[in-house]
Amino acid sequence: MKKWFFYDMDIGNIGIGCKDTGITDALLPGGLPDDTGTVAETQLHREAFRQLKEYFAGTRREFSLPLSPEGTEFQKRVWKCLLSIPYGETRSYKQIAEMAGCPRGYRAVGMANNRNPIPIFIPCHRVIGANGSLVGYGGGLDIKKKLLRLEQGR
Repeated sequence: MKKWFFYDMDIGNIGIGCKDTGITDALLPGGLPDDTGTVAETQLHREAFRQLKEYFAGTRREFSLPLSPEGTEFQKRVWKCLLSIPYGETRSYKQIAEMAGCPRGYRAVGMANNRNPIPIFIPCHRVIGANGSLVGYGGGLDIKKKLLRLEQGR
């Protein structure tokens, strides 16, 4: 059964969903949990919160948490590619499509990015348009800008 817990962070209230297998969801401010599960804090929630605080303080560049995103095989392949984008760097949708073995599938990559259930932990904010523009983000472009500025030391 999924358990949810919410924390007040620098960008607003973030909800974290967990199952025994790991973190399944991260809700950005304004996001609502699905109807499954209960509200109860676990040790995994506390550890995720601790690592998020370090990330926002600029002292953590990588998360070391068990992640269990639910999605199609293609989505999981894309999310695995997102995890390989180094802190402070960005990649285009086209580059991610090539990494995922689907060179012309940049629109499909965009949809997989949009469906990422664990933003920040799976860094979909590091994906930008081919021309360098900030294109879409589930939490809004303001949050995407904040995350990229944080990682680029600005």
